[in-house]
Amino acid sequence: MHGAEQRPAGAHPDQWVLIAPEAATDPPKTPDSEPMFTKLRNPSTGEATLYLFNSGAQQLFEVKAFHEEYRSWFIGETVQQDGRLLFVTPMDPLFLILYYLIKADKEQQGKFQPLDQVVLDSEYPYCPLLLKCEGVKRSVRHITEEKEIGSQKFHKYSQEKTLKWLKKKVNQTVKALKSNNICVGERIYSATFVSGKQITDAEEDYVRYAHGLISEYITEELSKELSKYLGLPEHTVPGPEPPLKKRKLSDVPVEVEEDYTKFNSSNLKNKKMPAQKHRKKK
Repeated sequence: MHGAEQRPAGAHPDQWVLIAPEAATDPPKTPDSEPMFTKLRNPSTGEATLYLFNSGAQQLFEVKAFHEEYRSWFIGETVQQDGRLLFVTPMDPLFLILYYLIKADKEQQGKFQPLDQVVLDSEYPYCPLLLKCEGVKRSVRHITEEKEIGSQKFHKYSQEKTLKWLKKKVNQTVKALKSNNICVGERIYSATFVSGKQITDAEEDYVRYAHGLISEYITEELSKELSKYLGLPEHTVPGPEPPLKKRKLSDVPVEVEEDYTKFNSSNLKNKKMPAQKHRKKK
């Protein structure tokens, strides 16, 4: 996994420490439907990024890494030299499908197409599994125009619907930030803002913060359109950086350069954090 890098005796090169919800590790219903880590195209950057499909590809999970320098783990009698802590969190597959819808809309000049002809990628052969995720075929109407001919449905990207859908995502994020008393600036704002009132400076900070978080899952072009749709004033001075975005304290998507898809369901059986950790000396 790490080329010719030397490892302590007993180290496992294909072993990582991760935290995953139970839904990600449910036992497979059939032998060929085990949870699967795979590379998919990041909907914001287009780069190879690690994701997890649970048993039967019913749900998509994002894999993020908490990483500090000079960290390794003691696991039993071995030393795990890769000190990252991987987090597996649920993700809406519509974000990844949206990437392909926008691409097809530009290439096919707005033609209606079957989804299984849109969500295809020769570099990422497992991307069609996105269409198997629970609820996708119903919820895709939030980002597409739809036609039905006979028994077959055809779709094309709708920016108007997508912006409306993304605005709901932003509002949900704002609500979550307030209910958890998350500081988005130098002050902690009250969670008692009544919708319908004129936007305040505090509310703008929340919306701008939430917009930044959602923008991590969409293209830069769409992020700018969403900013206009939300009525956010142009912001020339960098705003407060979200605490979760600070490099050392943050979890970041696992962009795949090495073959981390060697994870399998047996790796997930020991998904608890080890009791000990070890910091290497500089």
